[in-house]
Amino acid sequence: MLRFFDNTQIAIIGLDEILANLYIEGRQVSIDTAEEIVKRLEVKNHIPASARKEYRYLLMKEYREYVEAQTKNSVKI
Repeated sequence: MLRFFDNTQIAIIGLDEILANLYIEGRQVSIDTAEEIVKRLEVKNHIPASARKEYRYLLMKEYREYVEAQTKNSVKI
């Protein structure tokens, strides 16, 4: 679920899987990665062209939080 700046919430199909796959692929948090998330999401979700920039920003934030959570949960030996 994405929450936009106006508090609108949008259900996104497949977001968790995409974030996990990008993490496994070793993708860094960046605009390029956010654009890749948008491209992968467009397969099952409608993303309006007029909102693409806002989606990229929110998805980059989501991916950053995902990476931070994975990093905190990993056991370092």
